[in-house]
Amino acid sequence: MFRIAHLSDLHVLSATGVEWRRILFNKRITGYANLLLRRGRTYRRDYLRAVLAGAAAQADHVVVTGDITNLSLETEYEVAHALLKDVARSAEVTVVPGNHDIYLPAVHRRRRFPYHFAEFLHSDLPQFARDLPAGPFPCVKLRGPVAIVGLSSAVPRPPFVSAGYLGHVQLAALAELLAHPEVARRTPVVLIHHPPVDARWAMIRLHDGLVDAASLRRVLSRLSRGLVLYGHTHIRVRCRLATAFGALEVVSASGAALDHPNDAVRAGCNRYEVDEDGRVAILDACVVDPLRHDLRPTVITERQSCL
Repeated sequence: MFRIAHLSDLHVLSATGVEWRRILFNKRITGYANLLLRRGRTYRRDYLRAVLAGAAAQADHVVVTGDITNLSLETEYEVAHALLKDVARSAEVTVVPGNHDIYLPAVHRRRRFPYHFAEFLHSDLPQFARDLPAGPFPCVKLRGPVAIVGLSSAVPRPPFVSAGYLGHVQLAALAELLAHPEVARRTPVVLIHHPPVDARWAMIRLHDGLVDAASLRRVLSRLSRGLVLYGHTHIRVRCRLATAFGALEVVSASGAALDHPNDAVRAGCNRYEVDEDGRVAILDACVVDPLRHDLRPTVITERQSCL
């Protein structure tokens, strides 16, 4: 069995505090206000360390579906890289960016995400990767019965907007990649930050969702099986998305450091297994026990419909 641990939304905070010159007069000031009002009390580094250690011990491959940093500050990138480097000593790591990792146009232009996380973005079929500011996407890792496919939906947005976008160039490359024989004979595990399925009103999706989610689903509709893993929503749920030839398991992970009374939101990671024939088993999630600070199992809430 090939074991996968799925984390998301680490929101690693700067270890040295915030330099005002880095946040004044740009979108970071809104994120910092949110940090002061709410996120600083609910995202806990001790919980995150417990989740990372548990994921590394239980999986062959750890995948992180974005929002690794909180304000895409250099110090946050450095701390996050060190945390993931520790995980990589026990399990392979693949990451994709979230909107908090590409918080400002300058961060995007200067390619800070691939600069810090290039070692986790290696692709076994680099000819399909497009040279995006967020890194080489789509990237794919061919591992036993699975093809782990990373996508970037992270683009800079104005204040109070956090929607994502893949774009036709990346989607066209994804379609070609999924048709490659080495990918087609494996079970695809697609990683993206923003939700590929979203039942909310169109105006809400334009503000906070994946703008071209329908286009992504059209590309994925050619698959007969697979996993689609995402984050962003800070709640772990699962559903089955019908395709022209079968169905895909679509699963979200909550914040990996969140202190919350609801197990569907509490800090933890999801666990999946794929057997040698490519069959997927969604096991459960492990969440932090608030008393012992170790991990305990919990179920992943299942929705009847993805859309």
